[in-house]
Amino acid sequence: MSSFDDENIFGKGEFNEMFDEYFTGKSFLNPLVDMEDNLLFVANVTFEPGCRNNWHIHHAKKGGGQLLICVAGKGFYQEEGSEVQELKPGVVVEIPPNVKHWHGAQKDSWFSHISVEVPGEETSNEWLEPVSDEYYNQL
Repeated sequence: MSSFDDENIFGKGEFNEMFDEYFTGKSFLNPLVDMEDNLLFVANVTFEPGCRNNWHIHHAKKGGGQLLICVAGKGFYQEEGSEVQELKPGVVVEIPPNVKHWHGAQKDSWFSHISVEVPGEETSNEWLEPVSDEYYNQL
């Protein structure tokens, strides 16, 4: 863990209690900007080994979506109907609005990414079913 902490230059942050119900395992959130005084929500999200979020969709009538900038450890990203993508530091993932997807840590690694919520019109997040242990453990 200490080498991961050294690599994770934006900091682990605090236990992500507000969104815990949408994660399998523990995640941590370190906001990088004041959420009320900035145009974008930008935060470093850290996942313990095996932690992943539920399938979800960032809805938007116009604009919207999410940008992930991987900064430490190893993770996964998957859009519905597509193959799983391995994530590592330096990888950038552009998630279009209205696309069902999930992301999180690999089983044997902590993982952190910076999350940028892309502004848009009539945006909302829809949280869906968890990524099953049966499916995840085959990755």
